[in-house]
Amino acid sequence: MTTEGTVVATLDVPAPESEILRVEDLRTSFFLPIGELEAVRGVSFLLQRGRSLGIVGESGSGKTVLARSIMRLNVGANVKTTGRALFEGRDLLSLDSREMRKLWGSKIAMIFQDPMTSLNPMVKIGRQVTEHLRKHRGVGRQAAKQTALELLNEVRIPEAESRIGRFPHELSGGMRQRVSIASALACEPSLLFADEPTTALDVTVQHQILNLLSREQDQRNMTLVMVTHDLGVVAGRTDDTLVMYAGKVVEKASTIEIFGRTSHPYTEALMRSIPRTTQASHTPLVAITGRPPVATHLPKGCAFSLRCPYAQLKCHEEDPPLTPIGNSGHEAACWFPVGTDANQEAFERNLSDRLPQTLVVADSLIAGKIGQTVGDSPEEGSA
Repeated sequence: MTTEGTVVATLDVPAPESEILRVEDLRTSFFLPIGELEAVRGVSFLLQRGRSLGIVGESGSGKTVLARSIMRLNVGANVKTTGRALFEGRDLLSLDSREMRKLWGSKIAMIFQDPMTSLNPMVKIGRQVTEHLRKHRGVGRQAAKQTALELLNEVRIPEAESRIGRFPHELSGGMRQRVSIASALACEPSLLFADEPTTALDVTVQHQILNLLSREQDQRNMTLVMVTHDLGVVAGRTDDTLVMYAGKVVEKASTIEIFGRTSHPYTEALMRSIPRTTQASHTPLVAITGRPPVATHLPKGCAFSLRCPYAQLKCHEEDPPLTPIGNSGHEAACWFPVGTDANQEAFERNLSDRLPQTLVVADSLIAGKIGQTVGDSPEEGSA
């Protein structure tokens, strides 16, 4: 069946009661004048009802396109999506536009990255919050207004009664994001995608928004997919994490395992770039060398090989598949996983060959040890 740039030919299957979303070999390409841009390349995962999933990666890694592909928001003659996205047993990629409109807002919702562009600047926020409610539930105007007030109060917008009649531009960035969250929650969807919900917000507001999402998920027993470039956002807030690079999942595991037993060099590099309170003052952050590959001209072998401090000849020639790490469901796509003897040997070889990205990591390790010594010295002296 072909609909709006989506090509699939699959049948729906009954889903287990605990399973809400199953994605199988999802691929999305954009056909541009410069060639085919493979934004999502063979992503598969399973999401249980009531759990939270973090999808992490740099800009251009394919995480937002993945979320939008599942929700059927990538449309156009130059877009092609294949694979399966089974929501409660129904393949979303095989549904037509009319059937998808019945699900949007009522069963599946998304909080978009920029509320200033996702909210209609010409419509008052009270109407925008209850638009899905009136469409899907047939709620009257007065009842909708009361529900809007309750939702605005629930997402902790102060003086909701005076703000319900305002336009989006009259609110701060944090308030607009809260309005977006209220709108997404209006019909109590089973599955909520949050696409970079804290972008462009200051740290204090980010913390408030993330706490709000966690609280709403717990209270509503809602399944949450958090799309972000920041591993710090998913730490302690999601049950499981997918790490994406160049359109592929390079590591997936429980969030605790991702932080406690990092296996892919890209995930490790993202970890190193997170500022830590234990570091000495003015310790420089460790940036990932190089740039992500252009999606229209992906390199042969592992897409991360040109930036990886452990890359060997095999990495430049063969693309590694997702491979189990232990027996906990942890998987990583790497020929030389972090923490293994093979990884250490590869690092030492590259260090001997003075590979630039390896030298950067080695320098950061030395600086980190010096920083720890400096930071620990006052306590040692007082003891």
